[in-house]
Amino acid sequence: MNNLDLAEVCEFVNENIVDFHERRISSLENLNLYTLLRKNPYLFKAKNISTANELITGLLDAFLSSSEEKLFGDFLEELAIFIAGKTFNGHKSSATGVDLEFFKKDVHYIVSIKSGTNWGNSSQHKKLEQDLANAVRRIQQSHHALNVRAVLGICYGKTRTNILHGYLKVVGQNFWYLISDNKELYKDIIEPIGYRAKEHNEVFYREKNRVVNRFSKLFLDTYCFENGDINWDKLVAFNSGNFDLG
Repeated sequence: MNNLDLAEVCEFVNENIVDFHERRISSLENLNLYTLLRKNPYLFKAKNISTANELITGLLDAFLSSSEEKLFGDFLEELAIFIAGKTFNGHKSSATGVDLEFFKKDVHYIVSIKSGTNWGNSSQHKKLEQDLANAVRRIQQSHHALNVRAVLGICYGKTRTNILHGYLKVVGQNFWYLISDNKELYKDIIEPIGYRAKEHNEVFYREKNRVVNRFSKLFLDTYCFENGDINWDKLVAFNSGNFDLG
């Protein structure tokens, strides 16, 4: 094992968190109103939304919530691979469903990295199980005496470490310890992740406000009556009108 230099971790985070913020802004710049309007219109009607601005803001927040989780998950995956590369000469895996491979104490770890514990549906969990089993089998066939351990590594959460369907599930502090042998790493990385966050968020929210204003105007012109009321029938027809059973 190589000692982890936290200064190098901070440098990596500072450089790569910028990409996360740039991709957040890019997701706004490339968005169009009709993508937003694919969200559940019944939910917003049930919440008694009555103004274009309120509806667009709600739709946009829902879109950004799922988009940002994916973008930040990608960042955390790259950070974990970087750290494992520094400590155990780990590397990004080419195996299907596997993100990271490294050796530690004569064990060949193959790791699928997820951001949080609430990921995927039952079929995606089953696919991960199969992908990890296939990767273990392939490595063992190539290196007969090799001790291979499949891991589902989750970047945040407090679920206890346990074995599920042939792989080890390691969460939160335990995951960051597994790839670094540093029990405090999960806390050490929080400060650099906030690097220039205020500056980046100011740029992001300026663009978000422009999107809300632009989409609200288009929505008023297209999906509201002349008196300003939302034309819910027209909105629902755009979202879900597809009758072909007649």
